[in-house]
Amino acid sequence: MLRPKFMSEAKNTQTAKPAQLGFTMPAEWEKHEATWLGWPHNANDWPGKFEVIPWVYGEMVRKISAGENVRLIIRHKRDEAQARHIFKKVGVDLRKIKFVVHPTNRGWTRDTGPIFVKRGAGAKSETAIVHFHFNAWAKYSNWRKDTKVPQTAAKLLGKKLFHAVFGSKPFVIEGGGMELNGRGTLVSTEECYLHPKIQVRNPGLGKKEIETALKDYLGVTNVLWLAKGPKGDDTHGHIDDICRFVNAKTLVLVKEKNSKDENYQPLAENWDRIQDFRLEDGKKPQVVELPMPNPLYFEGIRLPASYANFYICNAAVIVPTFNDPNDRIALGILGDLFKDRPVVGINAVDLVWGFGSLHCLTQQQPA
Repeated sequence: MLRPKFMSEAKNTQTAKPAQLGFTMPAEWEKHEATWLGWPHNANDWPGKFEVIPWVYGEMVRKISAGENVRLIIRHKRDEAQARHIFKKVGVDLRKIKFVVHPTNRGWTRDTGPIFVKRGAGAKSETAIVHFHFNAWAKYSNWRKDTKVPQTAAKLLGKKLFHAVFGSKPFVIEGGGMELNGRGTLVSTEECYLHPKIQVRNPGLGKKEIETALKDYLGVTNVLWLAKGPKGDDTHGHIDDICRFVNAKTLVLVKEKNSKDENYQPLAENWDRIQDFRLEDGKKPQVVELPMPNPLYFEGIRLPASYANFYICNAAVIVPTFNDPNDRIALGILGDLFKDRPVVGINAVDLVWGFGSLHCLTQQQPA
């Protein structure tokens, strides 16, 4: 079990911004040292289905740990005992699991966990962590434990910690709200970060200011904006349900073909916009269509089921599936795009009742 070695805040906080120091955020498909996950414990995220969720984690960790370590955030020994029991049952090598003690409100580590930036290559490379001040998607009140996770990670790993600010105010963005190719281009959505009234993360900041902060803290040079995400997403338009890079030049973009579906028009607008996209080198990206599953409901609520919420780890690409005819089509498309690692499906019908899926739960630590 790992506990952080606490250092002075002054030593661990940098005045210069990451981009000024040569740091950039690597692409997800680049080699990882580890994947961070937060053990599930908030039954309110999956009311009526919580009992099965730890077993979904077991399958995720089995696939991820085949190629890298897993840093699992737990609250206490009881969480560790439950996790060990499930991992042993499903065949996880427990030597690959590093338990990190930190109190949490939720387990959506894509948004709450440490976001790593990197400079240099090979033996001279260095990673650091950016703290983007998570505030529960500007929607919920229980976030004050989660927002401290990057600080704990920096202390545990002995990494530089950059506190993201714009002016004198903390700057807020979540990992699920940005998609990068590791070469200078970042994609997000206007619905999520530029809407003037709904779930406003950074009051008073407009497009120009938000783009400046992204460039300063992630080392990107080119910020592109799609319009909206699918219905049911309580993050209000996270990009990782919509559009993902599969390599530096290629994007997959979800498409709803049923003109009567409520997602048809919002997702069609994204297809209109992406025709004008240019990468950091001025070239057009290759854009590959990814289907949407048929509408998935639970207790009458439309869930944000999307094949775009896959996670790229060292040993595989794990893709959410929904007992849907389009499962095999989506897996086939992604299998053709990822030639260097297998593409495998993980049933996410129960998981997506929490309004998130595989990518939402994971955060990569680059090698």
